[in-house]
Amino acid sequence: MTLIWGFLYGLGAVMLIAGGAVIGVWWERKVAGRIQMRLGPQQIGPAGSLQMIADVPKLLFKEDIVPTGADRPIFKYAPLAVFAPVAMSAAVIPFWAGWAPLDSSVGVLFFLAVPSIGVLGVVLSAWASHNTLSTLGGLRAGAQMVSYEVPRSLSVLSVVVLAGSMRPTEIMDAWQWWWVPLTFVGFLVYFVASIAEMNRGPFDLPEAESELVAGYFSDYSGFRWAIFMMGEYGAMITASLFGAALFLGGFRWLPGVYGLLVYVAVASVLITAVMWVKWTFPRLRQDQLMSFCWTLLTPLALIQLVLAGVVALWL
Repeated sequence: MTLIWGFLYGLGAVMLIAGGAVIGVWWERKVAGRIQMRLGPQQIGPAGSLQMIADVPKLLFKEDIVPTGADRPIFKYAPLAVFAPVAMSAAVIPFWAGWAPLDSSVGVLFFLAVPSIGVLGVVLSAWASHNTLSTLGGLRAGAQMVSYEVPRSLSVLSVVVLAGSMRPTEIMDAWQWWWVPLTFVGFLVYFVASIAEMNRGPFDLPEAESELVAGYFSDYSGFRWAIFMMGEYGAMITASLFGAALFLGGFRWLPGVYGLLVYVAVASVLITAVMWVKWTFPRLRQDQLMSFCWTLLTPLALIQLVLAGVVALWL
């Protein structure tokens, strides 16, 4: 029975992320278009909404190229090591009062730790290509993802301290509206660090099309390239849902299905904000990226954690 439940969850997670990626790509094109004072997709379907119906078959049936000098087994399966941890992390997100697909007593730790395994897939894909530009992109990604895990984890700990639990469903049961202003700094740190964890602009140095030609996945094509993109959009979806729940109350604002609609709406706003940031701010230099993490975000996260601890002791 456990095996069947795991299979059904995996299938549901893949379908959620795949569907979210299809909608997300179209929506990001629209957001980018508006920021750049153009319309974005508009030819296929209403407002170009069916554009991805044309793009998906192209990606699935495009030639799957493996470079001659690549380590073939690692090169082929490394994209799955990037995507699978993202899909697994969705298991502990509280989608309803008292319910998450995996109601774990260390769910918060699970959500923070499991996606970090994806850095291995990134580094392996870069190394397996035997390409200098890919290797540089992989090294950049490894340093960036490991570094930004620190402020991201510290920011979430402030909510854990207030709730007195690492079980996401219990955190939602204990959640209070005044946590929003109290943990606002922590939420900002979580939001920015999550963008860096996704390798999205302005923190997309591992890809840096202008200098690294897409970085660690430079040599990928077809459906394997699409798996990398699904991992990126899946990370946007899961990080936004998790942040909307723990920091912004998720479904707690209204009862029943109305609360769920509010939850989805808030997460959608966060996803749009991630896209807006990418198309608004210029890419940071490598030294600026690391300095921003260790000299600004990490101290802010520590200050937020201390403040939450003081309030928790006082209550």
